[in-house]
Amino acid sequence: MSRSQETLSLKRKRPEPNALALTPENALLNLIKSKGDMGIWKADMKRETNLSEPVVTKALKALQGRNLIKEVVNIQNKGRKHYMAAEFEPSKELTGGAWYTEGNLDKDFIDILKKSCSKIIGKFKVATAQGVYDFCKDNKIISVDITTQQILEILRSMVLDNEIVEVKSTGLGEFHKIPVGTVCYRTASGMGLGQGPKVGAMASIPCGACPRINQCTPDGIISPKTCKYYQKWLDFGI
Repeated sequence: MSRSQETLSLKRKRPEPNALALTPENALLNLIKSKGDMGIWKADMKRETNLSEPVVTKALKALQGRNLIKEVVNIQNKGRKHYMAAEFEPSKELTGGAWYTEGNLDKDFIDILKKSCSKIIGKFKVATAQGVYDFCKDNKIISVDITTQQILEILRSMVLDNEIVEVKSTGLGEFHKIPVGTVCYRTASGMGLGQGPKVGAMASIPCGACPRINQCTPDGIISPKTCKYYQKWLDFGI
């Protein structure tokens, strides 16, 4: 065999540089990584790669065995097998966020937060979402990490359940440490709202419906001291 023929033979036997990238495993891995923290459903993998069911199943098993991908729960479609690259954490849209554990609503965690918020509001009579969060954090009431947004979501759910009432600060009395107009929360029992139809913030205090609440200050032209509606609200003992 001539030298030129040997060279030609070697070229034919030598794999193409991108041959490895064309294997089912690498094709699926690249696709899964491209989906980031949202991952991808198994059926969508087959559709986007044109690979057959047995090939996809075998490749996914191999990738999982090498710890390159992981199966995650999609709370919107728990019956679907959803996969994500190992280096990503599932998005809240996929898992439901902090309220879900392994795809199931964590009712115990929610109940603990509700009870804690209720005790804090009862202690201070009135509190903002930030105030409740700060107290929880400073006193290590909750053993897991929480956010102000989570506290706010819990407080809003408690308002809907008629457990607490959402009001706006007047800057007077028990509100003296809270800026006028700031949304805050107080126990429902002290306002006659423990039972019966749900009553929102607008019905609980006139300030909630006042169009000039942002201009209201204790010693200003517009003030709770001179407001006849606020005085009437106090006289009735609401």
